[in-house]
Amino acid sequence: MQQNMKLSIITINWNNAEGLRKTMKSVLTQSCKEFEYIVVDGGSTDGGVDIIKQYEDSPNLRWLSEKDNGIYNAMNKGIKMAHGEYLHFLNSGDCLIDQDVVRKMLAEVERNNHPDIMIGSLYRLEGNKTIKDQIIYKDSTLWSLYSSAPNHPAAYVRRKLFEKYGLYDEGLRIVSDWKWFLKVIVWGNVSLVYVDVDVTLFDTNGISESNVALLREERSRTLKEEIPPKILADYDKYGIDIRMMQRIRRHKWAYGIVYFIERMLFKMEKRKVKRGGRL
Repeated sequence: MQQNMKLSIITINWNNAEGLRKTMKSVLTQSCKEFEYIVVDGGSTDGGVDIIKQYEDSPNLRWLSEKDNGIYNAMNKGIKMAHGEYLHFLNSGDCLIDQDVVRKMLAEVERNNHPDIMIGSLYRLEGNKTIKDQIIYKDSTLWSLYSSAPNHPAAYVRRKLFEKYGLYDEGLRIVSDWKWFLKVIVWGNVSLVYVDVDVTLFDTNGISESNVALLREERSRTLKEEIPPKILADYDKYGIDIRMMQRIRRHKWAYGIVYFIERMLFKMEKRKVKRGGRL
């Protein structure tokens, strides 16, 4: 295996044979072949291993099948196996949008001078409709990471970041990738670039989509661990207001009305102060 491989695509799988078949087909039919493909199976009993073996003759495919301790344990195994400069996690059931995704993304890596993290667009299949996700990561502020998680299945991440900042927290079942992004992007101040490339069709049947209560519990725990209490208190208190203003600012007429009302209230309060009244 080449040690200077540009990209490692990592798929983890457990008892999702049909999802794995779709994922592997979308990867191994790419027009650009400058990547290695790593499949980490958790000891499936539904025929998933047989599907992997159907592709054993494919160049740069490596795989293993053994019991693991959850999603992030499997992902960490994939990281340790990888040689690519960049890693792309495409779990079983998720698919690359078309046959030119790798070619387009690697071209953007060069055009953007090899950023630490590069994120493209993600789509969700809801019923018979394919809907583009509206989370677009054009910045890397604490607020952006507090309010939403980057689209991990559409991200190219430098492998060396895992060597520097550590692997995924295996004590979490759903939000460990978000926790890792929070730590690396905000506190590590690494470079992040959004590119207008359609990358991934996301499988909405995953654990993060079906276990909202666990997601909230892990998210709350992570925020308390990673953000200083006094900063987190303000974000928790004013988070809804900030989101409202972000939506309002997208519409000039709405923002104009809000701005006018705020200025009028400010003047009224200022007059009260001058008259010796209390706010």
